Order: sequence, then C-alpha cells, then structure tokens
Amino acid sequence: MKVRRKEVKQMKIKKQHIVFTGVFLFGITTIFAQEKPEKLQKEANKFIAEAQEALSENNFASAEASYRKAISKDPSNLNAKYNMGNLYYAKEKSLNAEQRLKEAAEMDATKDEKHHIYHNLGNSFMQQKNYQEAVNAFKEALRNDPTDEETRYNLALAKKMLEKEQQNQDQNKEQNKQDDEKKDENKDQQNKDQKDGEGDEDEDQDQKPKDEGENEKDKKEGDENEDKQKDKGDEQKKDDGQGDKEKQQQPKPTQGQLSPQQIKNLLEAMNNEEKKVQDKINAEKAKGVKIKSEKDW
Repeated sequence: MKVRRKEVKQMKIKKQHIVFTGVFLFGITTIFAQEKPEKLQKEANKFIAEAQEALSENNFASAEASYRKAISKDPSNLNAKYNMGNLYYAKEKSLNAEQRLKEAAEMDATKDEKHHIYHNLGNSFMQQKNYQEAVNAFKEALRNDPTDEETRYNLALAKKMLEKEQQNQDQNKEQNKQDDEKKDENKDQQNKDQKDGEGDEDEDQDQKPKDEGENEKDKKEGDENEDKQKDKGDEQKKDDGQGDKEKQQQPKPTQGQLSPQQIKNLLEAMNNEEKKVQDKINAEKAKGVKIKSEKDW
C-alpha cells in the first residue's frame, strides 16, 4: 500500500496592498518601503518559474538551485518553500522535505494551502517510517479539509503501520524478557553445577587418604617385586660375569700347541681305547675257560 501524494501545484501569492496616508513625506516613505518587497517578490517568482521549467526537463539540481534563490530573495515566499519541500519528497530526501514543509506550515496560509502542506508533510514522515508524526500531520490536514479522501486514506494507513510497529515492539520486548529469563536460568544452573562440583571435590578429598594408602601399598609391593627382579638379574649377571671371567683366565693356546681342553679330550679318548682293548682281551680269555655243568650225567 502506498501513500497518496498531492500533486505539486503553483500556490497563489497574496498581494500586499499599499496604504497611503495624508502626510506626504510619510506616504512617500511608505511607498518606497512597499516597492522593495514587491520587487523581491517578482524576482522570487521569476526563480520559481525557472525551477518549474527545470523540473519539466527533470533537471533536479537546477530546480533546487532556483528554489533556493527564490527563498533567498523572499524568505516569506510560501510557494517557494512548499514546492521545494515537494521536490525533495519526490527525490526521497524526506528530511529536507520535512524541513521545508514545516517552514511553509508556520507561514500565513489559507486552509486549503495548510491542507496541502500537512498532507505532504505526513507523506514525508511516512518515508521516514515515523508513523506517529505522520498520523499527527494527516490529522492536521483533515482539520483544514475534512472532505479529502486521499488524506483520510493515508491517515488510516499511517495508523495501521503505527499499530504494527507497536506490536513488533511489544513482541521484541517480550522476546527480550524471555531471553533474559533464560539467561538467568542458565546462570543459576551453572552456579548450581559449580556448587555440586565443589561438593564432589570435597568427597574426593575425603576418600583420597584411603585411595592413597592402597596406592602406597600397591606401590610398595611393586617396588619389592622390582627389587627382587633386580637382585635376580644382578646375580645372573654376576654368574655370567664370573663365567666370562673364568673363560678369560684360561690360557689361550699358542699356534702349533694343543689347548688344555684338547689335551684332556685326547687323554679321555686314549683311555677309552685302552679300556676297549682290555675288555676285548678279557672277553677272549673268558671264551677259553670251560664251564662245568651243575650235574655230572
């Protein structure tokens, strides 16, 4: 849904009437005093016409410059400020539009002019999503022209957007409240877990002496077994060392000589041969002897 914007139109400029007095000098002074504003108004209107021509050619920069010159020449020019505000609104420069339309609303204007000013001022607030100020501006526009259906439509739209905005704010507020409550619950649970953890630590400390005693006992038995294994290994190493030492102490045979072990083996072989020869002799002797039977038949 889009807001309905009043078309930019040329506002009529009120003509200032010159008041004459019966005093000549005063009257002349008054005439010159009034001639200056009329001259400035003409110059301002000339710049406004140039701005309208620039807008017809879609020359935004030139139109803006001409409106500024018109306001500079005649700051009380309602037409220049109103149309410049509409120009900014069309270019979605809502803050600039708001400024110029507010300036126009503060000036002396007819009810119809006030209606147009506040209608477009409400539209500039809608661009800024400032729905509360838009509602206020559209209401003011309807006070100056209660029959305008476009303003009434925009007012209804602004109220709807404002209601939706308030609902979103309430939902966000409720969500933030729930998030805060959840954070508090999580914090309480963390504190509880931390407290329970401290209790478990105290229980572990109470049980620690018993566990340490068992560990010390196991450690002591392990050390004893380790010492036994170590002693056994040392004895084995000692025996092996002595054997190696005895082997090292045996004289090594020189080249061309028999070693003591070889001599020993040779003697044993000779003794075995001699024993075999003796056994053979004894066996032959035994064969030569006649054996008597037990009974003589």
